[in-house]
Amino acid sequence: MIKTIAISKAQAFPKGIKYTDIRSYAFTFLFVALSTATPWIFHQFHLAGPIFLPMHFFVLVAGLLFGWRAGLIVGLSTPIISFVISGMPAVVLLPQIIAEVSTYGLVAGILRERFNLRVIWSLIGAMIGGRLTLLLVLSITYLMKGATYSPLSIYTVAGGEINPLASFWSTIALSWPGIIIQLISISVIIKFLKITIAKNSRRDS
Repeated sequence: MIKTIAISKAQAFPKGIKYTDIRSYAFTFLFVALSTATPWIFHQFHLAGPIFLPMHFFVLVAGLLFGWRAGLIVGLSTPIISFVISGMPAVVLLPQIIAEVSTYGLVAGILRERFNLRVIWSLIGAMIGGRLTLLLVLSITYLMKGATYSPLSIYTVAGGEINPLASFWSTIALSWPGIIIQLISISVIIKFLKITIAKNSRRDS
């Protein structure tokens, strides 16, 4: 019963990217571009990124569709490229965002590619893993402040709480609309892609 609910049948996706041909790099570049452009668009229209989490979206999709390698690369690259191009996220937030977003792509890819979990459980697992990584980074930078002053320890996307646990919970409380949107929309997108690919496969066979 639990296995039926949690494990999906083998599908056309995910096809873990092995980076053995040019298409692998093209797919990764596309998702890095989308993941970088989306927060910039949100900023132009004054939409709150910490609420809707636009940077997370394509990182999660990359991990779910193409495996942990693609998810990790897109997650690592997106915050760095975004910062170089637009100055966002702020430099004091950059280390924790890199760690958090990279974990989303990595865990989503591992759960989907290696354990063949259903999309919804892979998403939930990735979200939990990414936020636990955020808490770990906040805790480490907070402890570093005891030895040497570290401005990283007092900044989060939700505000400047010094206590890492308070910062962690306030970040989650702020971002719940984005979490719900991701759970619904990403599941629908992946299902649509699977149906489309299955139809094309039957047509070509």
